[in-house]
Order: sequence, then C-alpha cells, then structure tokens
Amino acid sequence: MKSYQANLSRPIIALMLLAGCGNNKPAAPTAPPAVAVTTQKVTQEMITTTDSYPGVVVPLNEVELRAEVGGSVTAIFVKDGQKVSKGQKLYEIDRTNYLAAYNSAKANLRVAKANYGKFKKDAERYTNLAKQEAVAKQRVDYALTDLENAASQVAVAEAAMEMAAANLKRSVIVSPLSGTIGISQVKPGALVVQGSTLLNTVSTNDPIAVDISINQQDINRFLKLQGNLAVRDSIFSVELPDKTTYRLNGKIVAVDRSIDPTTGTLKVRISYPNPTGNLVPGMVCKLNVLNKSKTQQVTIPYKAVMEQLGENLVYLVSDSSKAQQRLVKLGSKFGDKVVVTNGLKAGEVVVTEGSQNLRAGTVVKAQ
Repeated sequence: MKSYQANLSRPIIALMLLAGCGNNKPAAPTAPPAVAVTTQKVTQEMITTTDSYPGVVVPLNEVELRAEVGGSVTAIFVKDGQKVSKGQKLYEIDRTNYLAAYNSAKANLRVAKANYGKFKKDAERYTNLAKQEAVAKQRVDYALTDLENAASQVAVAEAAMEMAAANLKRSVIVSPLSGTIGISQVKPGALVVQGSTLLNTVSTNDPIAVDISINQQDINRFLKLQGNLAVRDSIFSVELPDKTTYRLNGKIVAVDRSIDPTTGTLKVRISYPNPTGNLVPGMVCKLNVLNKSKTQQVTIPYKAVMEQLGENLVYLVSDSSKAQQRLVKLGSKFGDKVVVTNGLKAGEVVVTEGSQNLRAGTVVKAQ
C-alpha cells in the first residue's frame, strides 16, 4: 500500500515543478558583436592615370622595290639587312637588250636630224627662188611640208631615245632613300616581270613610329596632344615585348583622316627617335599615355570595391556605425586607387577590409 502511494505522488510533484517553471520569463536575445573592419575616408585629389593601347612599330618611310623593266637579275650589289644610302646601286637587270635599244634609238635620232637638216636647206632654197619667181609656189609648199614632216620625225626619234634611255636606266635599281634594306626576294639569275616582281624593301629606322587605334571618344584629346612637342616627361611611353620601357620621348605626327567603319577606331601615329634600333618595324608593343586630370577627382582604394551581378558597390559606415551598401560608377584606375565618377562624395567613410563579412545594417567597429 505504501508503495502505491509513493508511485502516485511522483507525477504530481513533476507537474508542480513544471508549473513553477512556466512562470519564468525567457531571457532577452543578446546583440551580435560588432564586425571589425578597416575604413578610410573618401578623398579628392588631382590624379594622373595611364591609358594603354596596343601598338605596332612602323617605319615613317618605307618603299617596296619592284622591277620597272623585265629580264633576269644579273647583279645584286648589297647584302641583306645592310644600311643603304639614297641613290646607291642595289640590283641590275640584264641590260643587253636595253643598251641595244638605246643605241638604235640614238642612231635613228641622228638620221632624223640629218633628214631635217636636208629638208630645211631645201625649204630655204625654194623659198628664196620663189621670191625671185624662179620656181613654182607649189614646189615651195612641198618643201615646207617635207620640212614639217622631218621635224615630226625628229620629235618621234627623240621620244624613242628618251624611252630607251629610261629603260636602260631602270635596268639598274637604286635606293630611293637612306635606310635599311631587307632580305632579298630574288637571287642572281632570277627572271623578273616589269611592275610586279618584288625585289626587296627599304625603310628608314630613325626616326620610327608606333601606330595605335583610339576610340571615338578619345579623338578630341589626341587632337589637342597632336601639337605638343616631345617633353621632358613624355606623355607617350612605349612598353617593349620584354616589359622594359623605351626611354626616349615621342610626339604625335599624324592622325588618320577617317574612322575605320569596321572597328569604330581612328589610327594615330607617334614618332620616336631610334638611334640604337631598339624599335624594329613590325614589333608589337604597348603604348602608355599619361592622362592628367584638370580638376580634383573623388578617389578610393580599389580594394574597397566589390562587384555583384555586373555592378560595383562599396560599404559605407554611417554615424551609427552601421554598414550601408552604395552602388558606384568607376573611372580610371591608378596604382592601388580608382576614380569614382558617381555614388560617393569626399568625406564619406568606406570599408576597405572586411567587406566580405558585412550585410546592410551590420554594426561595425572601425580599426
């Protein structure tokens, strides 16, 4: 009997204990700790950025040497890659036929001049006899006609001789400018065709140029730079394929006349002195152009920027030490900073480190 009473009392005691516990209020939730971040104030400053353009080294003067007369190559007077001067003999085409043609034309001219001299004397003689009425006027007319025909024959012979002399001269190809000749495209004995066979190429190397293509929105800027002479700190610097910087200063020498309709770009040519030959025609390089701001720009550390879904945003720290998201538009990047063209103003505070742990409204503790 006592065992039964004891067993019955145990549930009652448990219920009383639970009822007593139900009178206690739940503890208030504790606020999450502030997230430690690094911050920096948004500043304004005069900046100098660098715009980079892919470039190609090109000679300012370059001429393709093509045979102006046909025949076989009988002599090559220079070595491949040699420095040449204007007027220097480079190639010779077989001159046999052209020399013969010249001599023939020269002889024909002598005959034509001799005939002209004979008809001139006849015309003078008949004209004098006509004044004395010792010969018919018709005979004088014949003599004057013969003289005119002889003069025409002389003109024809002179033209033929000039052509023959020109062909004889063209059989020797000379350098049209002072520069460097390339690798010969023909060997001695090769048959060349007038006007089509490429013999070689001669180009100038000092000065030399770099061609770049710019976007349409940059045209006015480069037109303003076109009149600038080379300065102590060059606006245009060339980065060579080995990542070294070409130290000599350059200047714009030409801006193309029209925009390329396929790319929407305009070609600009910058000239450089090239005394050591470091810039080689055809070399691919990078042209860096200094872009100095005329007014103060809003700048922030680039590491403060986060990208989400194609948009750039930063976290700001409000007066209540809470993080706020702000969309921004970026301009040029320079060093470890970037220009902000819209979305921020000087004096605001942005988070530079620790952004990955933040959400809008997160309490932060600036370090």
